Amino acid sequence: MVQDKEVLQALVKQGLMTKDQAKEIHANKERILQGVILKNKNSSVKKGDHPLTMVDAIVNYGMNRADRKTEKLDEDNIFQALASEWGVPYRKIDPLKLNLNLVTSTVHRSFAMKHLVLPLEMKDGELVVATPYPHNRDVMDDLRRVTNMRIRAVVTSKSDTLKYLHEFFGFQKSIAEAENMFSGPAVDLGNLEQYVKLKSMDELPSTDHHIINAVNHLFGYAFDQRASDIHIEPMRDETHVRMRIDGMLHVVYKLPKKVHNAIVSRIKALSRLDMAEKRKPQDGRIKTDKDGVEVEIRVSTVPVAFGEKVVMRVLHPDTMFQDLPALGFSEESLGRYHEFIKMPHGIILVCGPTGSGKSTTLYSTLRKLSTSAINITTVEDPIEMVHEGFNQIAVQPLVGITFGTILRNILRQDPDVIMIGEMRDLETAENAAQAAMTGHLVLSTLHTNDAASAITRLLDLGIPSYIIQATLVGVMGQRLVRKICDYCKEDYTVSEETLKSMGLDTGMPGDTVLHRGKGCIKCRGTGYLGRIAIFEILKFTEAIRRLTTSEADVTAIKEKAVEEGMVTLRRDAVQKMLSGMTTCEEVLRVTWGTD
Repeated sequence: MVQDKEVLQALVKQGLMTKDQAKEIHANKERILQGVILKNKNSSVKKGDHPLTMVDAIVNYGMNRADRKTEKLDEDNIFQALASEWGVPYRKIDPLKLNLNLVTSTVHRSFAMKHLVLPLEMKDGELVVATPYPHNRDVMDDLRRVTNMRIRAVVTSKSDTLKYLHEFFGFQKSIAEAENMFSGPAVDLGNLEQYVKLKSMDELPSTDHHIINAVNHLFGYAFDQRASDIHIEPMRDETHVRMRIDGMLHVVYKLPKKVHNAIVSRIKALSRLDMAEKRKPQDGRIKTDKDGVEVEIRVSTVPVAFGEKVVMRVLHPDTMFQDLPALGFSEESLGRYHEFIKMPHGIILVCGPTGSGKSTTLYSTLRKLSTSAINITTVEDPIEMVHEGFNQIAVQPLVGITFGTILRNILRQDPDVIMIGEMRDLETAENAAQAAMTGHLVLSTLHTNDAASAITRLLDLGIPSYIIQATLVGVMGQRLVRKICDYCKEDYTVSEETLKSMGLDTGMPGDTVLHRGKGCIKCRGTGYLGRIAIFEILKFTEAIRRLTTSEADVTAIKEKAVEEGMVTLRRDAVQKMLSGMTTCEEVLRVTWGTD
């Protein structure tokens, strides 16, 4: 246990707290902790084994840092200061790097929970453990005897240690029990959306079926880590659970193969898929909530070599519906795009590969256009995010509802704006063009590498050039780049020659000051936190129309568009790099193969 005096002295010495603040918090400690006890009285996570301390009082008091008055003095700050005073490394736990088997099999649960020790890694006969109390010699000696290894302690916060011990041991117990409780699932032929109330981590009662707990844990874990996709992949001897965070996949768990079918069956039950059908791909959806906000999860199953793979896309309304300026538009690009969406009729295309943010751009655009005076109708496969301001239609080929066929019916619904999820065939493109020519604004997506290629893609689909000339308003290409973490951003200088050797032309002579993330507890040491879009916006001007013939040349169209002011994807990415939003490595990774 850390003494009150030791905590306050460390914080004052390191400039995180003034002497007056230290006196204030010392005088109010008992009152603050009494309030914490009352607030947590109904929590099902019992913390009685770990008495509240001065650290808890400071965190719950909500005091601002003395050196940065706009930031709260949080638990990480406090334990970092203590670790510095003790001369012990501080480690912010990254759950993505924790090994489930190491955490749960190295130390007995009761010992780990009582003494707050969390195994992090094992290498060359040494076990690294995270704990808020690194100087508890008796505990370290016991660990040394039990594991027969050298013990190296690093400091971490008490709440993080408790959180991950609860989650990992709870998840491991659920998985272990599920191995013995697997039984054949019943068949459910329903295919309707179902609202599922998931329980939070500290609401899971011990009487629940273990596989339900395990699946709920996966969802909660994904929400906490800001994951956009969850992959459950069967291998020969085990199942891998991977999550995509800021565009990158991370392996988070390796589970026994025995529980794979049970986990898949539970997810199928939640998304109302046919649990008996394992040979055909299926698509479904789950609606749940996170912190009082509805979240939709798109579920896709497909048979692979060693079983059924499940991919779940997490669709959060805060991500799908944003203000257009927040997406990453420059002032000039936003002005151009506003010109497009203000048009009374015509076709606007958003282009890019899967996962480039096209749906977010379209939904954010529709929300901006949505008023009581505008009738917006969408055709999607599937509906990604339900919004009451739109009339949303799901493609259902089995009953004859396709992108192409439904458009004829939509025109009798008196729409002002039509959004088509993807212009994927001639029938869809022809009907979209017909809608545009009869006075409707049509928004859709195309899978092309850049904006200019969209024109030749329409020609390849079979749309005559004169129809394109009459209906197309503009095309926007986009990608997503990772943003530099604001908490650990630093400057560095790169020479003009180095940038040119990488294929980056900034247009600036001499050395250039760029930015990167050093890696910190906020970004898990990656240097990146969140993503932002890069755009190229091609306005379908008279000069571009003249180039749109049956023998249209992509290069000529792109060159003319640049001549008329289009900023290419590469150039927009370079501008964001120079302004400190992203790194040169991200620019090269995302814009590879573009000019």
